[in-house]
Amino acid sequence: MTQSADQNRQIIRRYYEELWNGWNYSLIDELIASDVTFRGSLGVSISGRTGFRTYMSTVQSAFPDFHNSIENLMVEGETVVARLSYRGTHLGALFGVAPTGVAVTYPGVAIFQCHRGMIADGWVIADTAALMRQVGIQAAWPGR
Repeated sequence: MTQSADQNRQIIRRYYEELWNGWNYSLIDELIASDVTFRGSLGVSISGRTGFRTYMSTVQSAFPDFHNSIENLMVEGETVVARLSYRGTHLGALFGVAPTGVAVTYPGVAIFQCHRGMIADGWVIADTAALMRQVGIQAAWPGR
């Protein structure tokens, strides 16, 4: 049985509002497929729930107040696209970058495949150049 667009929309709302914004790790087993594939905007590719938990923990350690705001959701069948804005305060190390205490905001887009009531695949694309600038990391662009 194929899920309705409304059901898939609700899965993604819960994913952001309860799992990420509430740091409710207990929802991983309910919302995330055991064989999930996930590519995060911070350059991380994982598979499985354990990898997903580790990724969440990495983000939470770096930005304990990290918050996702859904600007728009578009759903077609099992595909859900979310236009997002992120904010948080860089209070922990992030991939070797010492905490800066800087409050950051940056936009992004996430594309999900929902199957059997769970997220089976996720791909998050964010303006990480804006994030890096805000925490004082200059990207190594050719010609700079």
